[in-house]
Amino acid sequence: MDIAEVKQAVLQAMKEAGEPIAAGKAAELTGIDRKLIDKAFAELKKEGAIVSPIRCKWEPAA
Repeated sequence: MDIAEVKQAVLQAMKEAGEPIAAGKAAELTGIDRKLIDKAFAELKKEGAIVSPIRCKWEPAA
């Protein structure tokens, strides 16, 4: 699974959760290794694709 697929899975999990989630919860929901989730979170943050309304929790940018 490449990083683009991981990022898509993370965004999908965030949308389905309906609330801000932490990286651990994203790993739990997607079944993807936490290290890959952390890498995807870092890239999504740089791209501005996710925002943090609550400390340590993230959701898709509007």
